[in-house]
Amino acid sequence: MLWATFLTLTTLAVAVPQFGGGGGLTMLRFGCSQVVIDRLDPLVNPGSIPSPHVHQIVGGNSFNATMTTGDVSEKASCTTCAFSEDFSNYWTANLYFKARNGTFKRVPQGGAAYQFGDDFSTQTAGGVLVYYVSAQPGSITAFKPGFRMLVGDAMARSRDGTKLKRQNCYRCYTGPNFGGDVSAPCMDARIDTEAFPPKPCPGGIRSNLLFPTCWDGKNLDTPNHQDHITYPVTGPADFLSLGGSCPSTHPIRIPQLMYEVVWDTTGFNDLNEWPTDGSQPFYLSTGDNTGYGQHGDYVFGWKADSLQKAMDTSGCMGAKCGTLANQAITAAKACSVKPVVEEDHEGWITELPGTSMPMA
Repeated sequence: MLWATFLTLTTLAVAVPQFGGGGGLTMLRFGCSQVVIDRLDPLVNPGSIPSPHVHQIVGGNSFNATMTTGDVSEKASCTTCAFSEDFSNYWTANLYFKARNGTFKRVPQGGAAYQFGDDFSTQTAGGVLVYYVSAQPGSITAFKPGFRMLVGDAMARSRDGTKLKRQNCYRCYTGPNFGGDVSAPCMDARIDTEAFPPKPCPGGIRSNLLFPTCWDGKNLDTPNHQDHITYPVTGPADFLSLGGSCPSTHPIRIPQLMYEVVWDTTGFNDLNEWPTDGSQPFYLSTGDNTGYGQHGDYVFGWKADSLQKAMDTSGCMGAKCGTLANQAITAAKACSVKPVVEEDHEGWITELPGTSMPMA
């Protein structure tokens, strides 16, 4: 999002109680470059080499087909994120363009807009822009070592109702340099859609994924990676909002985590390459041509109590907060994981990797 948008939202946070009130809201916003692109999923398909579909992964270098259920920060030696104490892993499906001849090409990613003096996030050359919102510092419980969760449903090809309209969406940029980006994520009916945009986007497409904000306080994970988390009783909280009360089954408020990914689809806007019936040509790496199957995986890995301290600090905006340590983009890009599954992620391919495998 652009500065004018953030200025409006942070002003609102000062004025409106549900946004934290008193200027106390904290929003960490920071980039993480890719640590690897691979067909692995230690959350949904632990130990499977390969997993059913390709992911782009950012964060700590302990990412592997099987990961510890303990403290991830003790296993990683570097991270691709702006905060050097964040060894978490964040991953999403990749996006592909399908040409009329039936071949596919992975869509490249763009960096983030310059905000809050944060040069790092403009130089990630893709990856994920990560947000942690503490809408009420002092009342938000940071995730614990071993915590994991999943948002979205890779198998979804439609969606009933509008419950997730402001939680899982795509923004169709109207021009270069994040054109039309003047409102909060998933809240602009002119350019935000739950499914893939139906027409070419002059400035590319942005994905946003917001995670639930209530935790049962007991389980660090559950078999489906979702039952230990849920939304407030009034429904999902809008971006930067505290939302309603958490239900008695999940009474603990956790940070509002959001992923933001910019897909540079501008090289694929020639309608002569789109399907002859006029339908849109983009596919998630799951084989999903609708966009409803967008999902995000999270494995917590912040060092010690560093995230809790940040969530307790009022007024942080961007990639600086209290005593949190930062690193240079050169150090972040030097951190990597060697791919395990050897596949072509740059050229034209005849089918999406793993599409012949059954989905978990």
